[in-house]
Amino acid sequence: MARACNIHHNNSRYVQASQRAIALIAEMIHTASLVHDDVIDDASSRRGKHTVNKIWGEKKAVLAGDLILSAASIALARIGNTTVISILTQVIEDLVRGEFLQLGSKENETERFAHYLEKTFKKTASLIANSCKAASVLGCPDPAVHEIAYQYGKNVGIAFQLIDDILDFTSCSDQMGKPTSADLKLGLATGPVLFACQQFPEMNAMIMRWFSSPGDADRARQYVLQSDGVQQTTFHLLFIQQDDYISSRVSNKKSGGKELLVFPLFPS
Repeated sequence: MARACNIHHNNSRYVQASQRAIALIAEMIHTASLVHDDVIDDASSRRGKHTVNKIWGEKKAVLAGDLILSAASIALARIGNTTVISILTQVIEDLVRGEFLQLGSKENETERFAHYLEKTFKKTASLIANSCKAASVLGCPDPAVHEIAYQYGKNVGIAFQLIDDILDFTSCSDQMGKPTSADLKLGLATGPVLFACQQFPEMNAMIMRWFSSPGDADRARQYVLQSDGVQQTTFHLLFIQQDDYISSRVSNKKSGGKELLVFPLFPS
């Protein structure tokens, strides 16, 4: 994103040190959030490895996550741009708000999917969206470009999470590097589950009780596999890709035809 914005602004392929720092800071925030997530979820493995809380215990894991966040804050302050500081601190607020959203549930099916997408944005997409925006702010003064970068990052982030939710039902634990159906076991209804619920209304009761009754998680998984929940989630992914492509083309026309960023999220 940094290189794309720099080329768009002054035909320079050079990525500034401050823009590279954004990538470093984003990765630190992301890592800290995963460490804290694993504590909240009492997870024992991630990416095929034992989690920090599994090795060191919850208290040390929380402190480790805090330490990483403090290092990210120091690196962010060194950039010395108040706009960028505001943009990236929004990510941390969104991560916390996303966790609170995850604790809630909606009875209405339409509200439930909107709630899921909002939670997905705050817990996953906000990091990518705001990191892309921060990199664009450092490379180009045009607010329209900042918005393009933000929207692109948002779409990438939501798409990433939807793919992860699909893989939870279509891959094995070895491929995922973590237990499959983990979200169901945590009581969480992701995209494939919400779409499957349209074909199997009996899943509504399971969702509202957070799949807490014996056998709920296994039955819900079977319902998802019998339904078109995975296919519908994939269709939603394609919609995001199309929307991102169209938005980029429109933005290019508004900027006098200069290419900024036009390539598919998921190359065929």
